[in-house]
Amino acid sequence: MASINRRDLGLLVLRTGTGAVLAAHGTQKLLGWFGGGGVEATATAMEHMGFKPGRQSAVAAGLGEAGGGLLLALGLATPAAGAAAAGAMAGAVAVHAPAGFFAQAGGYEYPGFLGFTAAAIGITGAGRYSVDHATGHRFDQPWTVALAFAGSALAAAVVLGKRSKEQAEAAQTEE
Repeated sequence: MASINRRDLGLLVLRTGTGAVLAAHGTQKLLGWFGGGGVEATATAMEHMGFKPGRQSAVAAGLGEAGGGLLLALGLATPAAGAAAAGAMAGAVAVHAPAGFFAQAGGYEYPGFLGFTAAAIGITGAGRYSVDHATGHRFDQPWTVALAFAGSALAAAVVLGKRSKEQAEAAQTEE
């Protein structure tokens, strides 16, 4: 009989907790659950924050959070799930960065922590108590880690670069 492995049990707890928080946050954006505004209100907010087009940005952020979170909690396609969630959190960090680090002042502490945790799980793997393990790591191969994180980093860089450029142009227009 196999004994319980504390490392794998710890990964299960970390994956489940982090994934649940991300999934709940994403369903606020996508479905209006848990007091969220749903896609339309989120799209308006995204436009106001400089992410255009707002609807596509809202759906992408919501899917990155809800989808990435659900997959992390299950331990399925863990590299892609971690990369998707981390990429979504990069956008949130960019929005909160002007307020500094700490969440009390509106800073990026919370999305930064969620992003780093999701990335760490995606890189580490889901552990034995996961769907990835049950499926023989079919969706958790070494090459998927590199591909998922490179794709997420590239997408985040493009989106945030576009946002930064548009904000700079808008600031020049106001002068």
